[in-house]
Amino acid sequence: MQQELNNILAFWANNTIDETNGGFTGRITGSNTRDPFALKGAVLNTRILWTFSAACRLLGAPQYRSLAARAWEYIRDHFIDQQHGGLYWTVDYTGRAVDTKKQVYAIAFGVYACSEYYKATGDAAAREMAVSLYHDIRTHARDHSLGGYFEAFTADWQPIADQRLSQKDANEKKSMNTHLHVLEAWTTLYEIWPQAQLLEDIQELLDIFSDKIISGETHHLLLFFSDDWQVKGDTVSYGHDIEAAWLLLEAATVTRNEGLINKFKNLALQLTAAAQEGIDSDGGLWYEYEPQQQHLVKEKHWWPQAEAVVGFINAWQITQDAQYLQLATRNWAFIQQFILDKQNGEWHWGVDANGHPLQEDKVGLWKCPYHNGRACMQIMERI
Repeated sequence: MQQELNNILAFWANNTIDETNGGFTGRITGSNTRDPFALKGAVLNTRILWTFSAACRLLGAPQYRSLAARAWEYIRDHFIDQQHGGLYWTVDYTGRAVDTKKQVYAIAFGVYACSEYYKATGDAAAREMAVSLYHDIRTHARDHSLGGYFEAFTADWQPIADQRLSQKDANEKKSMNTHLHVLEAWTTLYEIWPQAQLLEDIQELLDIFSDKIISGETHHLLLFFSDDWQVKGDTVSYGHDIEAAWLLLEAATVTRNEGLINKFKNLALQLTAAAQEGIDSDGGLWYEYEPQQQHLVKEKHWWPQAEAVVGFINAWQITQDAQYLQLATRNWAFIQQFILDKQNGEWHWGVDANGHPLQEDKVGLWKCPYHNGRACMQIMERI
């Protein structure tokens, strides 16, 4: 895992630094062609910051600290909305704001990344930024009457018609995905800023997941909701099921509440079993399933594979049942055979049903070093 982590980090260090305009390149195609004029996204840049910060903390390598500092400074100087708070969704290749909407998912990644940078470096300004972004979300995006967080706003935090995180998502006011990554952010922030209100917020989100987001019937995650938590749609996302299995338990663990920890150990195993429905005979994890149409999306994207390795190791640690270890090692073998780009480095976006690489970006608004880099670091720390 450390060897693969080194390979991932080397790709990003050697291919993505924007020497002309600062920060990191916004896009590299699946065939490794750099687009120097591509938009630069908040999700990409915060995930770069998180990854190099976590690698610096775990491995102590000075080159990772300098790359984390580069990401931190670029976010601080170009993505922070100095007038209204929060992060811009995109800036252009020179660092000027383009899409100024406030997407709570992206701002949560700002909290997550700045908290991790503080853990790695002790830079007090990063902790202040993480806390400031936390307050921005709590002030503007929290649903004080029905719980949870709304999806998106205009630049000055007014209602916005299109709340979608991406074009494939439903245009609903609340989503599993945003709540999962807000919880992930709050968990890491709590490790550096253990405030009573933040602990309450973590516990509230855990309750929302157990009561509203995890299906009591199928144990899959429900993905989209109205503002009053009415379920919208029934798409199954196997990658999110297995990612949530370990992230929710990680959040419960920081509360030090034994009852909550045991509850989320059980829920982790239920989510893991639900995700197992998406495991193919080759060990890879399918992308999504539409129950009403009985339609399986026969693609295996990079990030569900990364999360599967961690999720199955997590289940093995909870139970000591060797079947989970076998699932993890089979999935890792699938990654090595089909997902690693052995010619150009990093991981393919994914493969189709025949194992052929999908022609999607290697680096982009969504393709980042976070899922695969984090999986390597998680396994290194766990075993």
